[in-house]
Amino acid sequence: MTAGSSGVPTEWEATGELGGSEAHDGERAEGLLPDTRRALLRRLAVGQAEGRAPSMAGAVVRGGRLAWTGARAAADGAGGSTSPGAANGPGVQYRIGSITKTFVAVLVLRLRDEGLLTLDDPLGKHLAGSVAPDVTIAQLLSHSSGLAAEARGPWWERTSGELRPEAGDLFDENPRRLPVGRRFHYSNPGYALLGALVERLRDGEPWGEVLRREVLEPLGMRRTTLRPEAPHADGWAVHPWADVLLPEPAQDTGLMSPAGQLWSTVGDLGRWAAFLTHGDDRVLSASSLAEMRTPAVPPQGPEWDAGFGLGLQLMRRNRRLLVGHSGSMPGFLAALWIDVEQDVAGIALTNCTSGPAISAVAADLAAIVAEREPRIPEPWGPQTGPVDGELLALTGPWYWGTHPYVLRLRADRALEISPMQGPGGRASRFRAETDGTWTGLDGYFAAETLRVVRAGDGSVSHLDVGTFVFTRGPYEPAGPVPGGVDAEGWRGC
Repeated sequence: MTAGSSGVPTEWEATGELGGSEAHDGERAEGLLPDTRRALLRRLAVGQAEGRAPSMAGAVVRGGRLAWTGARAAADGAGGSTSPGAANGPGVQYRIGSITKTFVAVLVLRLRDEGLLTLDDPLGKHLAGSVAPDVTIAQLLSHSSGLAAEARGPWWERTSGELRPEAGDLFDENPRRLPVGRRFHYSNPGYALLGALVERLRDGEPWGEVLRREVLEPLGMRRTTLRPEAPHADGWAVHPWADVLLPEPAQDTGLMSPAGQLWSTVGDLGRWAAFLTHGDDRVLSASSLAEMRTPAVPPQGPEWDAGFGLGLQLMRRNRRLLVGHSGSMPGFLAALWIDVEQDVAGIALTNCTSGPAISAVAADLAAIVAEREPRIPEPWGPQTGPVDGELLALTGPWYWGTHPYVLRLRADRALEISPMQGPGGRASRFRAETDGTWTGLDGYFAAETLRVVRAGDGSVSHLDVGTFVFTRGPYEPAGPVPGGVDAEGWRGC
């Protein structure tokens, strides 16, 4: 992938959104095979037709590039801006509903990375007078706060935010539905609290302005806004038992806006998918995004197929792990799903309240490319720069008791330890620190410290990995094995 300092490929504009003149069946593809392009367009067309959607736009991002866009729409019967299919091209805005939450989560992680909060902080530390001062930032991000699923009063998505002018208006007298931190319970007002948190720690600046300045502008997402900007699709309800339509209102939800206010296009969401996959140090690092993609609450059931990280949904589908989010608002449905392993994402947007299986469409768009044109790995090459001989000498076999492991040296002094005999076991990657230690990034030893322990003469004695002792041989008699080794050593029967 060729990328500028933004992390978004410089070719993006060349492979970007279509103009309105190619609206109905238009598609754009970058390097995809003809059969793949047809399969993508067919999946979008089936989704629009079977879902009885006034219009549907889709996109695929591969390798950080916008690889394909397409759109389908109903015939423009009466014409004009209120015609259901009048605006359906990939450059047209749709309301994206709860995909908004992924943007709010990134703003909160930015505050964490700046040291202005920790994810374990109780909300009351930063928001005085909160209805839930003891819930943590992480619990709000992961929907494990136990707070109510919906805002107080009439259907908040179809009524003006003026009905809930103060934070206290978002909850009834019983804001808590479940014990804190015990299980996943989706909470829209919980994200309203996170938006208020962003505003509090950004000196009162509205969260939407913070988002524009800190995230949208650096990523070039000029068509993602709090209010619709032409060209945009109108929202419709489709009668469940007849082919007739009803226009849906597009309300400004006020304090609830962090839960689902944003409008965007498949092109801008393609940029967002590329960012969520690869990161951009001007906005959020790849390591913080990987943290967002990690399950933050216990999945439901032993064979879980859905979970939640920090602001991102997790879904298992056809043996693939997808991350992203779905969204709905009256008149609109949206979905963005990323297969990080294959570096491919699918996006689908439609302008009707219900009907289309929008998450399945987006997931299938990604799967079509992943299955028909699986990712070709980057070519291997040796690391650049001088080789650290002491680190190189550490590589190779090590033993935790009798379990054989292998230590590998990667770029930037990073280390990787994994079982020598097949997958599984206690494998982890480690980041080098300035004090001569390493910190685990994933797996069993995530956040644990790896130390090289030396003998009195300066030679390497063993590795200490979160108190696990790794020696060069299995239970060496002279080795520093906790509990000691029988003096007679290994023996036969």
